[in-house]
Amino acid sequence: MTVRVSSFTGDGAEWNHFVREQPSWTHFHLYGWRSVLKRVFDQECLYLEARSSTGTLVGVLPLVRVRSVVFGHYLVSMPFLNYGGPLGSETAVRALCDESVQLAERDRVRLLELRSRKPLSTDLTASHRKITVLLDLPDSEELLWRSLPAKVRSQVRRPQKEGIEVRLGLDQLEPFYEVFALHMRDLGTPTQSLAFFQAIAEEFPDDVRFACAYFNGQPIACGCGFLWGTEFEITWASALRSHKPLAANMLVYWVLMQRAIADGARVFNFGRCTAGSGTHRFKLQWGARDEPLWWYQHSANGSPAFETPSPDQGRYALATRIWRRLPVAMATRIGPSIVRYIP
Repeated sequence: MTVRVSSFTGDGAEWNHFVREQPSWTHFHLYGWRSVLKRVFDQECLYLEARSSTGTLVGVLPLVRVRSVVFGHYLVSMPFLNYGGPLGSETAVRALCDESVQLAERDRVRLLELRSRKPLSTDLTASHRKITVLLDLPDSEELLWRSLPAKVRSQVRRPQKEGIEVRLGLDQLEPFYEVFALHMRDLGTPTQSLAFFQAIAEEFPDDVRFACAYFNGQPIACGCGFLWGTEFEITWASALRSHKPLAANMLVYWVLMQRAIADGARVFNFGRCTAGSGTHRFKLQWGARDEPLWWYQHSANGSPAFETPSPDQGRYALATRIWRRLPVAMATRIGPSIVRYIP
């Protein structure tokens, strides 16, 4: 089959219909993310299509340009998110990958990165530096509760005994951000803006879940994730170090699992992490399993592939230590202008 790759010429409905028919689609492939990224970051979204000789849509690739003087020039699918990459027939996927490489070479980008959930038909080199962790969900929360390790059940009961309450809903967006921004400052990492999460809530009100745990009326732990198909992913989670002994984050995860089962989800996705990290161990304790991610890369001039910038990298160690000392208000004000260039 011959396919032709070009900028996407259809509308969001056609794109989403095609995406949802693909076995490895994720929420971050949906067309609404183009509006979110354009609105919040004013980034160039090079959404590509592959069509057959009859004009039938046979492949799509959401691709976004992230460029700055300090961090460099990148083409990423999808920036700030866990998944992306091309979807479609084997021929279409290969053609979309080839076109993205040509764009990267033409524009001299530092790194092209296609963050696929599954292996792709391409000659690009795959990085497995990140993994995701999945928990298969039974038909009821009672069955899930009985399947959890005794230590995990005890950790979920602890905040319940302390009177901690978890609230779910779009009205939890601002309390979520209050905890999230403080937690990111404590990590020494620039935070996303409140506007980013507001745009997400407006674009995906039926899919996004905001959850906050309260102790004596104060939000102390939170989570935000997305439901798609029969899967729920918690994409962002935070907890205040000042209340760590209460293990409120355990209750946040449990409540989101309850909601996922009620929504018909059969997989709880803990989101991406680095293998062997503390975050990885936290996720595995629930009885979950690892799934490797396939982040395909192409570097400028064929040089050895490297990673997109991250505050975890050693060369940013000093900046991280300084950031932790900033007042929360200052870090929250400055952070979004930095993190927008760290895909």
